[in-house]
Amino acid sequence: MSTNSKWSRHVSLPSAELERWRKTLDAQHGAISNAQLREFGLSHDFANAQIEARRWQLVVPDVYAVFTGPLPRSSLISAALCYGGPWAVLSHRTAAEEWGMLPIAEGEPVHITVPYKKSAVSQLPIVHVHRSRAFHHIVAQSEPPRTNREDTVIDVAVSEPTAAAARDRLVQLVGANRLPVWRVQAQLEFRPPYRYRKALKDALQLLTGGALSVLEAEYLRNVEQAHGLPTARRQAPFVVDEIVLWEDVVYDDSGVRLTVRLDGREFHETRRIAFRDRRRDNAAELAERARLTYGWHDVRTDPCGVAREVVTVLRREGWQGSPRSCPRCPG
Repeated sequence: MSTNSKWSRHVSLPSAELERWRKTLDAQHGAISNAQLREFGLSHDFANAQIEARRWQLVVPDVYAVFTGPLPRSSLISAALCYGGPWAVLSHRTAAEEWGMLPIAEGEPVHITVPYKKSAVSQLPIVHVHRSRAFHHIVAQSEPPRTNREDTVIDVAVSEPTAAAARDRLVQLVGANRLPVWRVQAQLEFRPPYRYRKALKDALQLLTGGALSVLEAEYLRNVEQAHGLPTARRQAPFVVDEIVLWEDVVYDDSGVRLTVRLDGREFHETRRIAFRDRRRDNAAELAERARLTYGWHDVRTDPCGVAREVVTVLRREGWQGSPRSCPRCPG
């Protein structure tokens, strides 16, 4: 990619305008629109001449990169925003990536949102354009400009192919990023999505119940609630080696010293995590706490079996409640 000195190569402008040109290209990572070119007194024909000379490249209609070769993600984002015009903001998956909620998906289009009556249309595979009637209520003060966190997670969830996937995605994003549930709820009521409304409301109910991950939500819905188990406390703090760690599910409020851990990983990624979990196990043993651990396969494929095991320990530890069978339980 070109350096700052190359931004102005082949461009003849007065010194003051040349400095503004360089600052514009710096800020936009080498991308510029036809409208901006006109502000510098440069014509569409000038841009075409640069492309024919293989000095520039056309990214999307009326937006150029003033260098050749592969476009870095920062340049693609700037080009997409230039294409959308002064009102455009990053949205959907691209906004989620910029907020650090999702990993960068190389090769995916840049998602932008513009006010409803703007004329920009998608230019795939580079830019995917969305429109919003509530545009002024969804934008965060950020650089580059993007939708706020609450609307971003809603948009990403609504983009999923099924209602179940939308529910899980909302739980995952809200839980992992510790977004205030009430703020997501407020945005859902203010700007109801065109699909998956019930699934997203179900997701918020799970989050209100304390589930911070999709696995926790599965356990809450398909194990605990479906089988009449007592309501557990979630994300309960415990001090181990003077460090506060969090247990996924504890039944202390029902008079039972039982911890249920929900591990969505296939294996421990680091020695530090494995060491932390061993210390938690040892601390639970020293405190005479019963504990059970389940992963994705257990909760997804055999929630009834998980419920039976939890009930066995609950009763052994003194719980007097009455569990029930769910429609999936064997007769």
